[in-house]
Amino acid sequence: MKKLMAANWKMYKTQREAKETIRELISLINDNMPSEREILIFPPFTSLDVVCNEIKEIEYIHAGAQNFYPAIEGAYTGEISPKMLLDVGCEYALVGHSERRHIFLEQDDLLAKKAHFGIDSGLKIIFCVGEKLEERKAGKVEDVLKEQLKQGLKKIKDVSSPEKVLNIAYEPVWAIGTGEVAGEKEISEAHAIIRKELRSMFGTQANNIRILYGGSVKPENADSIISIDNVDGVLVGGASLSAKSFSKIIFA
Repeated sequence: MKKLMAANWKMYKTQREAKETIRELISLINDNMPSEREILIFPPFTSLDVVCNEIKEIEYIHAGAQNFYPAIEGAYTGEISPKMLLDVGCEYALVGHSERRHIFLEQDDLLAKKAHFGIDSGLKIIFCVGEKLEERKAGKVEDVLKEQLKQGLKKIKDVSSPEKVLNIAYEPVWAIGTGEVAGEKEISEAHAIIRKELRSMFGTQANNIRILYGGSVKPENADSIISIDNVDGVLVGGASLSAKSFSKIIFA
């Protein structure tokens, strides 16, 4: 199973900036892409088409959407459907990112619908889970992670086929964009909890589900993070906005 090195550009980059960044990244990687890794870029909606066009001939780079609405089409002003994303060449989508949960107040029921509908529509989903600082201090990490997984993935019954791809991203909310990083022990424990819960939900199929770590990943700490048991990749925010910085993480 290849390590997935994912870049979440959030609400950054115009089309011109996105094109420059992806071209620079490709040139930095050149022919040196490790065979056991693959790259995923989550640009803003306005740059999805640009990024997809730049990477369409490159097997090891994929594009994903930061959000979507669980419907084929309809009167949902401001929303984007999986059908539209697939149409521009998008393969992946994020569901349950902490910013969607805590800024836009997306609840478990909506996230469950999105995860299920996205996979059934043909998107590969990265479902995000993670605890807030007060939950960690209260010793509720395991409870929070298990509940988020149970509620968010309750509509998904089958992840065995290549078309029904589910990935998990562990993002301790207190470590996103703060410069704080969970320690190796904290990451290892959280990922072990997630793997155990996935096995209870999906049986042996859970072994095919990648678990990424996200939370202030930088070139300086990517080496140690990627080597931890049950860490099958990273979801990088700020450090992915620079092609040079992100390329160092890819090669970590």
